Amino acid sequence: MHNIPSKILLLAKNGQLGWELHRSLLPLGKVLALETPQIDLEKPETFIPLIRELKPAYIINPAAYTAVDLAETEQERARNINAVAAGILAEEAQKMGAVFIHYSTDYVFDGKKGAPYLEEDETTPLNVYGESKLQGERGIQAVGGSHFILRTSWVYSLRQQGGFVNKVLQWSRQQTQLRMVTDQIGNPTWARMLAEITALLIARGEGYLRERAGLYHLAGGGFASRFEWAQAILELDPQQQEQIAAEILPALTSEFPTPAERPLFSALDCSKFESTFNLTLPPWRTALQLAMG
Repeated sequence: MHNIPSKILLLAKNGQLGWELHRSLLPLGKVLALETPQIDLEKPETFIPLIRELKPAYIINPAAYTAVDLAETEQERARNINAVAAGILAEEAQKMGAVFIHYSTDYVFDGKKGAPYLEEDETTPLNVYGESKLQGERGIQAVGGSHFILRTSWVYSLRQQGGFVNKVLQWSRQQTQLRMVTDQIGNPTWARMLAEITALLIARGEGYLRERAGLYHLAGGGFASRFEWAQAILELDPQQQEQIAAEILPALTSEFPTPAERPLFSALDCSKFESTFNLTLPPWRTALQLAMG
């Protein structure tokens, strides 16, 4: 007798994390990968019937409104996607006994602790984006059920044009000097590694996961400032000969005013995840080397 492979519903399949998840999840079962307009998280009346019809064993939600500065003016949109939809997805998952995996952010913290954050540290977001993601977490926790909230940090992918790694590479080919902030510190996290570790979790099976549901920090090993991260990107650039940037100059966040305030030291301590699952994301520099290889 053969086990029927699990049905896995993946949202936002074209996002930087969704794209990697689609590939990492395929060996585990039947992956139903959707994207807007097939599924529009701002319109629950359209996606609730769809989920009920598909009856997945897992719902994976890497979808988010992530335009941090724009969220300050598009508050309702940020809340609908990051908070309201997350709670509804958790409810639907609970009703059908599915495992729900949702990704959150280091931006739920104000960055004033001065050391990597633990899961139980107080959350005090500084901007609408962080606030909307925190509301999403709380909505999921209120529903209960077999849920995983994976808080991550500084996710990047070389496929995404606008991401930090690609921006630094682009600037290095256009400017002789780059200025990078030394006072914003986080865990650079390669989207592919985050997808791979999610797949390893799911491979352990529904029963195993149900007993360990909850909130976990999951981000690249160690932490860096934007300045250190940019230095590593230029060092590991396979086309270094195309760079015209001779140096990177240190700067402070206060020199670059933005609509949304950002936490300065928002690195995450991932030891709870590591000890619970005996899995770890590699050091951020190792992952960056692989991503750029």
